[in-house]
Amino acid sequence: MIPNKKITLRRYRDEDDFWKIRSFLRETFLINHRRMINWHVARLDYWRGHLQANCNQGDPLDRSIYIWETDDQQIAAVLNDEERGQVYFQVHPAYQSTALEAEMIELAEQKLALKRDEQQVVAIWVNPNDQLRIELLKKRGYSKGKWTESQWQRDLDLPIEKVSVPDGYTIRSLGDVDEIPARSWASWRGFHPGEPDEAYKGWEWYLNIQRCPLYRRDLDIVAVAASGEIASFCTMWFDDATRSAYIEPVATVPEHLRRGLARATITEGLLRLQQMGAVRALVIGYEPGPNALYAATLSPIHEKSEQWQKKW
Repeated sequence: MIPNKKITLRRYRDEDDFWKIRSFLRETFLINHRRMINWHVARLDYWRGHLQANCNQGDPLDRSIYIWETDDQQIAAVLNDEERGQVYFQVHPAYQSTALEAEMIELAEQKLALKRDEQQVVAIWVNPNDQLRIELLKKRGYSKGKWTESQWQRDLDLPIEKVSVPDGYTIRSLGDVDEIPARSWASWRGFHPGEPDEAYKGWEWYLNIQRCPLYRRDLDIVAVAASGEIASFCTMWFDDATRSAYIEPVATVPEHLRRGLARATITEGLLRLQQMGAVRALVIGYEPGPNALYAATLSPIHEKSEQWQKKW
């Protein structure tokens, strides 16, 4: 820990804090050698711009974020959930300490736990190499949860091999506003294949995606069938401050699965990122199918973040 620097806890206040946290995430991402020990800045944008704005996932930011700050108003750590009960620590490496981590765990239990079936539940996500945090969690009664986040990465200094595109499909950028309804419908079909069409609630939500600070339409990649239907898609979030990109989301419409379309859209995005000067691309997977795709398309190199859970 940096000597002679007192850090003080406060609640998230306003839009200035959002941008201050963005700068903090960029700073620590570079200190951590472009590894997702803390969130990539695009994940913060996507959380607010989509998961909160469109999916009602999580409380407002002033009830979801807590900040530890030095006397000179530099961020030392941020505690936030992504949805109620799923908690993430963003810690500057210079300030990590047993005392700070213990305070963050206690606050997570007090303020960010999920109430379910007359129980409190909280899950804290941890890099498996972070023994300090893991030991503290064990002492407080946590055990390893069900989910593991695989953080796949691809450095872009080597050539990227193009992949073949099936006959009848075109890989390109998303079109203008007239194509947003088709992109929204593809997202619904890709992520809700078992739900009835009547449950679809329209396309206007996608405007919130396009309002995110890092959104670029030329990095919103789609695979379009001969019929004009969007069959597969992926979105790249390029952060020029760290020369890195976060990939989210990726999906294929059920009728177009197993044709290599997701791999083709991701590869096109990687080629565009490389031309822009990006040096690393990252994506997160939780299940075998997506993880196999990301290992094949980016590289086998990945780190993990594990869920540690407590109920009381």
